[in-house]
Amino acid sequence: MSEPVVWIVDCEQWPRACLRAELIERGYDAVGFVQLSDALSAMRRAGSARPEVIIFDLRGQQFTSAELYALAHCGIPIIIIAGIQELSDPRVNQFKWAEVLKRPVTVGEIADAVERIAS
Repeated sequence: MSEPVVWIVDCEQWPRACLRAELIERGYDAVGFVQLSDALSAMRRAGSARPEVIIFDLRGQQFTSAELYALAHCGIPIIIIAGIQELSDPRVNQFKWAEVLKRPVTVGEIADAVERIAS
């Protein structure tokens, strides 16, 4: 049986790497992306492993309303990580997300959220 796939979209290398390591330790196949556009491109690619959960950290991300719409309607549970500034963006609040984690948040708390949703 293969490991459940989780995608992490975070433009910062070390937080993304630390979360990947934690999820791998917990038995997930964690794949990292720098930008939302990268993840959406991978989703459209034939043969790409479809994730069970996508983690999207809004900090530092540049995205269009169309990209956010595509993410929200991809049929995969989405965990949003954001601070007050990002959560005040009306584009973010117009969609229903599987979970919204407000910063500050630990790697363990994010991984726990993945386990709740993926199980």
